[in-house]
Amino acid sequence: MKNLVRNVTAAALSVTLVTGQAFAKDSSKPIVIPTHNWSSQVVMAYVIGGIFESMGNNVEYVPADTQAVYEAIRNGDVTISHEVWQSTFGASFYNAMAKGGIIDAGTHAAMTLEEMGVPQYVIDDNLCPGLPNWEALKDCPEVFETADSGGKGRWLEGPQSWHGNQMPERLAGLGLDDKYMVKFAGSADALWAELASAKKEGRGVITFNWTPNFTDAEGFVFIEFPAYFDGCRVGDGGDGACGSPKGWLKKAANYKFPKTHPAAYTAFSKISFTSTDIGQMAALVDIDKMSHQDAAKAWLAAHEDVWKPFTE
Repeated sequence: MKNLVRNVTAAALSVTLVTGQAFAKDSSKPIVIPTHNWSSQVVMAYVIGGIFESMGNNVEYVPADTQAVYEAIRNGDVTISHEVWQSTFGASFYNAMAKGGIIDAGTHAAMTLEEMGVPQYVIDDNLCPGLPNWEALKDCPEVFETADSGGKGRWLEGPQSWHGNQMPERLAGLGLDDKYMVKFAGSADALWAELASAKKEGRGVITFNWTPNFTDAEGFVFIEFPAYFDGCRVGDGGDGACGSPKGWLKKAANYKFPKTHPAAYTAFSKISFTSTDIGQMAALVDIDKMSHQDAAKAWLAAHEDVWKPFTE
């Protein structure tokens, strides 16, 4: 009988311990989420923050440099990063991981591509015959000339903080730098403003863009450059004459997050947004002109079937 009592007591204690571990209360300390300078990332920051808040957590948002954020996570100043693009931020992410303090929190369903390209009408109207093959650019720089491009065709790249000199180096590597120049936009909004202006005027334009994005719905064609391979970029010892790789979209977290906020971390590790999800988030700002905060609230309200299972 004593053995039976001991066994029952031990079993009950074991269940209590396991249950207590599985449902450990999240810390009241705020989860710090970074915001960068493109719409889907900022809206998703507030979407994920809203998910955490629905679970009873406190959240703070901080502007952060797109490359330095991984050091900030590693050092504990920022808790997570929810849009780690392989081609642009993969090296910074893995460099921080090698030092310790930051963990891979999983991968979104969406695959990514960041590349130079043209609106669909440039192809449909045959403004530069042969596109999207990059070699067509040799014969039509005047189609993409602007008042500030010095008689050359212009590539409108994103802010220089995103990719450094990759695009000028690509032009040189491909032998196109005598016919084209690169201008760096001040923000993502400047890219969308130029696309809208060019469409209204029916003129050719080459801009940096990415997918998933709100432009997927209207039509944007990425230029087909020589295939990317490890070592082809100038920074990696190559001549830069290659396109961008298709890649993953990961999530990162401070290594203490699973312990300080076990429920929130579990939900974060489950989060896996599709290209459609991310494009919808961006469109609410870039097309519908909502604030990032209101866009997040609207997306959460309309898509409970997507995000609530992450919390269960």
